[in-house]
Formats: sequence, C-alpha cells, structure tokens
Amino acid sequence: MHTVTRTVLVTGASSGIGRAIARRLLQQGHRVIGISRDSGKFRKDVAGFTALQLDLGDLDALPQHLRELEKNFPDIDAIIFCAGKGQFGSLEEFSYRQINDLMTINFTSPVFMTRALLPALKRKQRSDLIYIGSEAALKGSRKGSIYCAGKFALRGFTQALREECGKSRVRVCLINPGMVRTEFFDALSFSPGDEDSNALLPEDVAEAVAYVLESRSGMAVDEINLNPLNKVVKFK
Repeated sequence: MHTVTRTVLVTGASSGIGRAIARRLLQQGHRVIGISRDSGKFRKDVAGFTALQLDLGDLDALPQHLRELEKNFPDIDAIIFCAGKGQFGSLEEFSYRQINDLMTINFTSPVFMTRALLPALKRKQRSDLIYIGSEAALKGSRKGSIYCAGKFALRGFTQALREECGKSRVRVCLINPGMVRTEFFDALSFSPGDEDSNALLPEDVAEAVAYVLESRSGMAVDEINLNPLNKVVKFK
C-alpha cells in the first residue's frame, strides 16, 4: 500500500499509548506533532517530530493556544486524541474538583480541540479524527462512575460528530482498548495480570491507528474494540 505522508497531531504523546502511536506514525514516514504537559519528556533529535508543551486541563487558556497551533501548523490533517487520566473509587470518594479534572481531560478538552480545528480539517482533501476511548465506554463498572462517564460521553460525541461530518471528507473513529500495559496503572490500586495474554500492548493500539489512517479514503472505520485475550485483573 502506498503511504501518503500526513501531518498528525498526537495528544498525550510523551508516554504510553500516545508515545507508541507517535513512534509508529514516524516509522511510516508521517510528520508528527506531539503534545504533552511536559515537553522535556520528548527527545529533541527525532526527525519528523515536533514537540509542543500544552496543558489540556487549562480550559480557559486552551482556545488561544489552539488558535496559535492552527496558525503555526496549517498542514495538520489528522488528530489522534490520546491524552487521558484514570482515577477510580466510589463516587463519594471524589472531591468536586477531582470530578471536574477527570471529565476535563477525558472529555471536555478533546471536544475543545475538535471544535477549534474542525473547520480547517473540513477544508482538507482528506482528514481524520481518531479518539482513544476505553472499554469503559461500553459498560459501566463498579468504582468507575466518573471514568466511565467521561468515556461514555466521548463515545456519544464521536457518534454524533460522525453524523455531522457525513458530507465532508473528515473521518471520525473511536478506538476502545481494554487494559493496556502502560504507566496508566502505576498510581492505581489494580493492574493487568502478569501473563502476556492479560493485557494489550501500546503497540497494539498504535497498529489500529495506523490501519485507520492508511485505509482507503472512501472507507470510514467507525469504531474498533480491542481486548486482551484473557482478561485478568491483579490488585496491589
């Protein structure tokens, strides 16, 4: 398959799934703009890669930053939304601020970004919006009320956005991974089991993203659900 070089914006690109996606896209020859709250986590000498520091949780400042982003990188024709945050517990264990922060990172900031960049994407000959969701978007789980709420909201948003973009050349895809073996679980009370079949790898999700980007422009991949072969949860 002939690879068309794209200019791809990747949020959460300094770690985990986002980092694996950025690497996979660079291997394919695409230009990648990686966003992180700490650009110091990026290597500075990677060909084809541009690092940007941006706090997606600062909603008041985000619209201005996005206007500057669009001005500085007018060639962006794909966005991969990987930035996310996990926090689990009974609802009454969350402070009001924690609820707001979790919903901001997992739902509101991707919507802000989409709102800002969508008009330009609609003018492209080909463009893609790919959102990394979660198995938590498919079924509510105990101690996951806020996390699930953000992922359910993201899923509803992408379904509606897909309809809105139906007459344009913008493709909208949601990828819902099960547990992925990343730093995501470092601060949590549980993690995938130890066997290889108990968790996805970040590269598995990156491969799905690459497939969507490389697919024929006349075809849209609406949603992909990925899961480890054997789901095992280990409590710390």
